[in-house]
Parts: sequence; structure tokens; C-alpha cells
Amino acid sequence: MSILDAKIPEGPLADKWTNHKNKINLVNPANKRNIDVIVVGTGLAGGSAAASLAELGYNVKTFCYQDSPRRAHSIAAQGGINAAKNYQGDGDSNYRLFYDTVKGGDYRSREANVYRLAEVSGNIIDQCVAQGVPFAREYGGLLDNRSFGGVLVSRTFYAKGQTGQQLLLGAYSAMNRQINRGKIQPFNRHEMLDVVKIDGKARGIIARDLVTGKIERHSAHAVVLATGGYGNVFFLSTNAMGSNVTASWKAHRRGAFFANPCYTQIHPTCIPVSGDHQSKLTLMSESLRNDGRIWVPKKLEDAVAIREGKKKPTDLAEADRDYYLERRYPAFGNLVPRDVASRAAKERCDAGFGVNKTGEAVYLDFASAINRYGKEEALIHGNQNPTDKEIYDLGRDVIENKYGNLFQMYEKIVDENPYKTPMMIYPAVHYTMGGIWVDYNLQTTVEGLYAAGEANFSDHGANRLGASALMQGLADGYFVLPYTIGDYLSKDIRTGKIPTDTPEFDSAEKDVKDRIHKLMNASGQHSVDYYHKKLGKIMWNKCGMSRNAKDLESAIVEIAELRKDFWANVKVPGTADGLNQELEKAGRVADFLELGELFAKDALNRNESAGGHYREESVELSGEQKGEALRDDVNFKYVAAWEYKGEPKDAVLHKEDLVFENIELKTRSYK
Repeated sequence: MSILDAKIPEGPLADKWTNHKNKINLVNPANKRNIDVIVVGTGLAGGSAAASLAELGYNVKTFCYQDSPRRAHSIAAQGGINAAKNYQGDGDSNYRLFYDTVKGGDYRSREANVYRLAEVSGNIIDQCVAQGVPFAREYGGLLDNRSFGGVLVSRTFYAKGQTGQQLLLGAYSAMNRQINRGKIQPFNRHEMLDVVKIDGKARGIIARDLVTGKIERHSAHAVVLATGGYGNVFFLSTNAMGSNVTASWKAHRRGAFFANPCYTQIHPTCIPVSGDHQSKLTLMSESLRNDGRIWVPKKLEDAVAIREGKKKPTDLAEADRDYYLERRYPAFGNLVPRDVASRAAKERCDAGFGVNKTGEAVYLDFASAINRYGKEEALIHGNQNPTDKEIYDLGRDVIENKYGNLFQMYEKIVDENPYKTPMMIYPAVHYTMGGIWVDYNLQTTVEGLYAAGEANFSDHGANRLGASALMQGLADGYFVLPYTIGDYLSKDIRTGKIPTDTPEFDSAEKDVKDRIHKLMNASGQHSVDYYHKKLGKIMWNKCGMSRNAKDLESAIVEIAELRKDFWANVKVPGTADGLNQELEKAGRVADFLELGELFAKDALNRNESAGGHYREESVELSGEQKGEALRDDVNFKYVAAWEYKGEPKDAVLHKEDLVFENIELKTRSYK
């Protein structure tokens, strides 16, 4: 019998959320003034949650390590946000969005959570429009939509290539309103270093002021973690360099189960690695796959010639190009899900058809789209016989209007004009579907501790579809957590202020200071980045796009040895009593070194291929799906929730069985 209780409401799927809201406990507006809530992380999930909770009347403290909530990594989600409004009239519905999301996650997510996500998606768009988010609009003034991978409808709302940034500014403006009202007290440039539990309940945090180095105690009746994902365990990823797992991992060490750590998404459209000097990778939005066609040369000799600089991609005739996604997946073409597109790119490059100097890149070509749009625009302008230059200029203007900032970014990084020369792309770590286990109310296995957005194990199953991260973050923050947290806080209306001069706070602060002291007093032989890069190479080579038992077993041993060496020999210059970014990094890498081992352990345990988790031992051996990921629904149809027991190797597995009553499990075909 599992000790996990997901608290999924009874009743028909479409009624669960409504009935649940009708029955859970509420807090009287007058009582909300006496209740404190801490929100750690101020991206889309944290910012929207903080603003909503403060608007309801709670006293909110927010914490972020950046100098402003506007710098949260949510701004990097460029392509769009999904919602089932069916503006295109192409057959979309709440059920269709629900179905696509469950299928896209390879049937490894909860039905009830995903349906709720689809149900509130339309409200998110209304909320953001009311905030002034400048979504793209059609000629008639209606909000425009575009398609994303893994679906057959257009449901993605967007603001050019800046959707995450514009949505974050909306949440930030809502936060500012509450800051001005005195309902939010912001603590920027502060990092949470531990959760404080009193009588089994989360009652506060220990934080470090990153400017002064001061260790601070902050109490509250509930704590919300919205600190994003852990993709930087790979060192090179599309995440901001400061993105980390520390808050989530500290919660895990205090009793919050960590779920599905091996579920990591590799994004297919990133600027390729150019050398060992790099500290991060750059994402080119998936929205580009709407109009860009992905290809490699058909002939091996052409690929070699391009790598050696003897040929250019524009030298190859159409007949000499292999549009491999269109060839292999005719129904979805270039818009297959990210895991499928990523593995296909790796397969072509491993076969020798890569097109950059390292052989790890494919082309994303907009020539066809420019030509198509150019001809359409010419007809719209009454030009029946446009010249090639007129077609190009008109088509280029359309592409620039849709993706201009992305093209500028690419040109600045690569120094090539992507309008005239195809972009080069290659898969890279982008998003993590695993995270802290939460129930239907977003509460972790620690009472009073909640997790929202990418920090929780999410609604995405084994593979996040494009444009659904923003949807989940804002759904959690604006429309789920403000309801569900009240059910818990209704029992605290007579508790009073939580004091910070208690043995529990004393103990947690001592643990934090002891850890910092240990980091500062290691032998000092190697830099923090030395260890982070070593960890990243182990993770990418043995826990990356494809995994097997032998590599995972060796990864577990290697990471444990690296962690031991780190604690003995890391070099952290400076002092702990002031601004020290190397100390910040050291603490985060120490947590990555523990997470990395649990990641590999989880991947080894899950001997199936599902979504972004691809085990080489579990593939279709014959038929139309030969070579594709093969799920094992008999043995692995569950959420893997790990309980902390000291060393990652000692973590205990708890299983939350997934029940599908409204969807028939099928082979996830995109052909």
C-alpha cells in the first residue's frame, strides 16, 4: 500500500475541479490578514501565485536570487502558451487539449490534473489580455494562434518570439500592485537554503542575503516553492546559468518526495555547441518549426563537403535534401513532439549527416516559407506576376514580423543571415518534467509545503509539449494554488504569528552555516566549474538523449566519486560574509551532485522508453513503429516518487499508480 495520497476528487473528469472547489475549506477575508505565506521563486508560477495570494488578502513574502523578478528564466519561453479557445475553428476543445497533453506525455501523467489544466487554460488568456499582454492579433483584431509540435490544431497564443517575457511582465505588474499595497514584501537577491519544519509542518525558510552574506530566518504559515527546473545538472542547457535545484533539493532532504527525476526534455531546436568554452546553450523557439523545414543532405559526401567548407547548404538542389521528419512522420512532419524530433536529429548526425564542423547539427530552412508567403502577399497586393526578388522581399517581411527577434538573436550568435542561409540547430537539455511530488492540491509530502510550475513533477508526464510550460505555470499560480492553499490555511486562522526563535529555526540555521563553512574550508584544488563540467559530461553522455543500463550503472558510481572529491577539494575563494558568487555556485553544484545520482538511479529503475526518457533496451522491434520508444504499461505505469534517506543510493521508491478511465492507452504514433 503506497503512502502517497494524490487526493484526486471523486466524480466525472469534467466535474472534478468544480466540485472540489465547491467543497474545500475557505479562509474568511478578515482572517487572511493574519496569515503569512512565503513564495520562493518569482517567475511565472511564483509571480502569479504571489500576486494572486496577496490580492486575496494574505501577507506574502517573495524570494528570488535575481536582482528583479523580471529576470526569472520564464522570459526564455519564447514561442507561446496553449489554450483551448478554438479561435481557429479547427476542432479544438478542452478535451482535445487534455488528450493531446496526456498523449504527448506518453501516458505518464494524472488525468485529473491534466484535465484541470486544459479547463483553466482559457482563463489564463483572458487574465493576461486584461493585464495588457500584447498577444499577436489577426487582421480582424482577434487573437492569433499558431501550431506547435505534437498536435493537429492551432492553439498556441503568442507575442512574437517574446511570449514568456510579456507574460512575466504581466505577472510582475500584478506583483508590483501588491508590493505598493504592502501585501507583498519582496526579498530580491536572496537564496533559500533550507526549509524549516515545526511539528511536521513547513513553517518557514532559512535564506542567505546574496549581497551581504547574512543568514536570515523567515517564518510563515505555508511555504510555496516555484523555483523552476534542474536542467543545469547537465551543465550545458538552455536554462539561465543561475537556474538550480537547491530549493527543491533542500525540501527533498526535509521530507518532500522527489518524483520522476529522469524525465528531462531535450529540445530539438537549439543553437549547436561550438566548443568547450561555452557555459550555456541558446534555444531557438519551437515556433520556428511552424515554418522552418528540417533537413540534412541525402548524400554522405555532400554532408562531408559542407562540414569541410567546400559546399554551402544553398548549393544543394531540393532533390539532394533529406527532409527526414517529413519523410518519417508524414502526418505531423516537422511538428512531431520534441523527444521524437530530437532523437531523429541525433540519429541522422550519428549516421554521419551532421552539417557543422563537429558533425552535430541539422538545418532549419525557411526558404520554402519565404517563397510561399511571398507569393501570397503578392496576390494580396494585386501583383499577379511578381519577380523573384519581390517574392523574397514580401515573404521575408512576413517571417520577420512573426519571428524577427529570434532571427536577430541567431545572427548575432552565429554570424550568419538565417533568411538567406538555413539555421543550424541541434538538440539540447531544455525542461525538466520531474520535480517535487505534489498532490491534486499542489501540496508536497510535507504539510504546508507547496510546489508550483516546473518545480513540481508537473502535469506533463514524460514529455512536455511545446507551449505548455507557460500554461502550467500560470494555471498553478493564478487558478489552482489560490484555491487549494486555503483548504490547508483554514486550520491556521488562530495559530498566530510563527516565531523564529525556536529550536527548529536554530537547528536549520546551524545546518546552513555548517554547510557553508565546509564549502569554504575544502582543500581548494579545483574550481566549482571544474566539477560542474565533469558532472555535465557524465549526465549528457550516460543520461542524455538515450540511456542504457550499463551507462546508468557507471554514472551512479562516477557521480558518487565526483561528489566525494568535490567536498574534499573544491576551491571557493573569498569569504562567506559578503557577495560571493562562487560560494553561491558551489552550494548549487553540491545539490546537483546529489540530484544527478538520483536522476541516474531513477532512469535505471525505469526500464522502459517513455517520452523524453529513452531506454535503448526498450524499443519497438518491428512494424511501422520500428525503432520508436516502447512503453511498458504493465510494469511502469506509475509516478516514481523517491524518499530521501541520506545518500541518493539509499533513496526509497514509492509508486503512485496512474489510472486512465477517460483515455485509451495507445502506441504514441505520429506517422
